[in-house]
Amino acid sequence: MTETALYHRPDTLEQALAHLAAGDCRIAAGCTDLFPLSHHKTLLGEVLDITGIAGLRGIHRDDAGLRIGAATTWTDLIRANLPPACDGLKLAAREVGARQIQNRGTIAGNLCNASPAADGVPPLLTLDAQVEIAGANGTRCLPLSDFITGPRLTALAPGEIVTAVLIPQAALEGRGHFLKLGARRYLVISIAMTAARIALRDGVVAQAALAVGSCGPVAVRLPRVEAALIGKPLDPAVVTDADVAAALRPMDDMRAAAGYRGIGAPELLRRCLAALRTCAEAA
Repeated sequence: MTETALYHRPDTLEQALAHLAAGDCRIAAGCTDLFPLSHHKTLLGEVLDITGIAGLRGIHRDDAGLRIGAATTWTDLIRANLPPACDGLKLAAREVGARQIQNRGTIAGNLCNASPAADGVPPLLTLDAQVEIAGANGTRCLPLSDFITGPRLTALAPGEIVTAVLIPQAALEGRGHFLKLGARRYLVISIAMTAARIALRDGVVAQAALAVGSCGPVAVRLPRVEAALIGKPLDPAVVTDADVAAALRPMDDMRAAAGYRGIGAPELLRRCLAALRTCAEAA
């Protein structure tokens, strides 16, 4: 007899947390990662489908910033009217698999899967994103940089669920950009990817947020390079290979060697900044 999943689809967050507290449930939303990782034709064990919880999907803005519900899809993000600071996030959303994956895959699923090559992580890092987590003891928030702790590892405790991604108002200044490098143009896992958000005031850089992904165990910000940009006209040449390499732990894998990533990541960052400079000059 073939074992099948015990399937739950609650209507409220409270019901979802009760199911998590009662047993070892796997949380499902778009299932674009869950099914490939299962190695079976059907899901086994208990599955908790959160797509019936209306409050977990959608994008809302108030004086505090943006709230992106955990079950918000990449297509939702692409179609949303977001400030230019989120342009990098929207560009990344268009790179997450094919259209079918974008229609089903969710922003929280991308974070909880915790792949070093997760497209959504670098642009969210440049937006100072916080991850909102609910559990039996209430709600807590973690910086995204603290939420993903390693390849396929997160800070979620048993019985907890991601409910939203929060972007503070201060990080919605400026304009964002995103670039990825792969073995082909589309439908590819990144060899390296970069995101940048730059805010200019009176022609000089007032805010700089740079991030690199797929070049180590987790995506990272580049505070040293960011600091070098502040207070000067935007100049991509400020990004040096040595400064970027100092922040990375490039890895060897089937897609590329560490040395190639060490060259590719800073070049992608310079191209991101050049694109943002062009936008600023055209404004």
